[in-house]
Order: sequence, then C-alpha cells, then structure tokens
Amino acid sequence: MLARHLRGALCAAACAVTLLAGAAATAPAVAGPPSPAAAAVRPTDVQESRARDQVDSFVYNYREAVLGQHTEGKSPMQVREDYLAKDLDTALDDWGAQHQADPVFRAQNTPDSWSLRTAPTSPEGHSTVILTENWADGTTTDVWYQVVLDDLLIDGLTDPPAPAS
Repeated sequence: MLARHLRGALCAAACAVTLLAGAAATAPAVAGPPSPAAAAVRPTDVQESRARDQVDSFVYNYREAVLGQHTEGKSPMQVREDYLAKDLDTALDDWGAQHQADPVFRAQNTPDSWSLRTAPTSPEGHSTVILTENWADGTTTDVWYQVVLDDLLIDGLTDPPAPAS
C-alpha cells in the first residue's frame, strides 16, 4: 500500500515539473541585443547546436548570394529575409548605409572562412552565437548573433560588446 502512495506521489511530482517546464517554454521571448542584465537560464546543448547551425547556414547562404553563387539564385536580400527578423533586417540596412560596408559581414568584402561558438550567457529564450570571420590578410572579426530558440529566427546581429572596464 505504501509503495502505491509513493508511486502516486512521484507521478504527481513528475506531472507538476512537466507542467512548469511547459509553461516556461511557452513564455514570450524578449527581442533585442544580448545584455548581461537580461542573461537567464542557459539553453540546452541541443538548442545551442541548433542555433549555431542556423547561423552557419545563414552565413553560408548569404556569402554565396553575395558572390552570385547561391544554388537557388537568391540575392543577399532574399537570404536575409529567409533568416532574419524584419526589424533586424531594417536595422542592418541602416548600418550598411552609415558604414558603407556589408552589414552582415561588417566589411566591404567577404570572409574566407568562419568559426562559431556559443556565448556563455544569453537572454531568456535565445542563444547567442559568436561568429569569428577569418579574412584573407589573417585578421579576424567577431560578430554576435542572437537566435530565438523557438523558431531559430535571427533577431540580433551586433559587433562584440565593449570590454568591461
């Protein structure tokens, strides 16, 4: 009899944890650039991997489009529309006009290669992916991407944050 009550209690506890986890997963995500104040629970390894894959796919397709080599013949703008939040896309147009450079690569040319890593903290519901662009002259540039975990939409793309003083 005691075993049945313990089993029932364990089942009830498991159901409560599942319901709480589901409620947390459906909470609305906050858009905007990553900030230490907005740092929350770290995404799972699987979520981080999916976010990195999404940024890698975007950069690959965008670079191919810039070079006029996209397999589906898409333009850079069409690739951006496929991967980026509308507000971010508009902000990148403004950045490009102001800096006279490609707003995604943050330069006037395309990187030879790149690598990806995940930032140690991210805003709730997001993963922050750091793309390191490798240039022909041997230099590198970091660009920080923010990816919504629910739908993998890229809603942030910024230069690295300034070092803490």
